[in-house]
Amino acid sequence: MYPLLANDILRKIRYSLDLKDNEMLEIFAATGRTTQEIKLHQLLQKEGEKNFQLCPQPLLAAFLDGLIIRYRGSLKKPGKTEPEQLSNNDVLRKIRIALSYQEADMLEIFKRGDMEIGKSELSSFFRRKGHKHYQECGDQFLRHFFKGLALHRQKP
Repeated sequence: MYPLLANDILRKIRYSLDLKDNEMLEIFAATGRTTQEIKLHQLLQKEGEKNFQLCPQPLLAAFLDGLIIRYRGSLKKPGKTEPEQLSNNDVLRKIRIALSYQEADMLEIFKRGDMEIGKSELSSFFRRKGHKHYQECGDQFLRHFFKGLALHRQKP
C-alpha cells in the first residue's frame, strides 16, 4: 500500500461525510482560506491524473480546523500553530473533535471498518508524542477508520 497523501485524506473525508464542492469550500473559508473551485478539483484528483495538485499540509490542517468550526461552532484554541507535517494521529484527533465522538463511537467506527481495536490501543493514538503509551496511527488504521466512518454516517 502507498502512504496516504493529504489529497487522499481530503478525498476520504469528502466521501465519508458526503460533502459537496460548495460545502468543502465553506469549510476552507471558515478558517480564512479562499480557494477557487477549480483548485478544489485539482486537490481532489488522484496522483498521476491530469491537473493533479499536491495538497500542502497547512491547507489540510486548515480544512480539518474548518471541519471543527463547521460541526462544533469554533476552535477551542484558535491561532495555535500547526506542525509542519500532520501525522495520522493529528488527523484522527481533529476528526474526533469535529464530530464530537466519544471512545465508544470511535471503537464502533473502527469495527465497521473491519478493524477491531481495544480501548487502550485507541487511547494510545490520542496521547502526546513522547508519552510511554503513545502509538503512531498507521495508514491502515486511518484507511479502516474512513471506511468505517462512511458506513457509520450511513447508519443502515
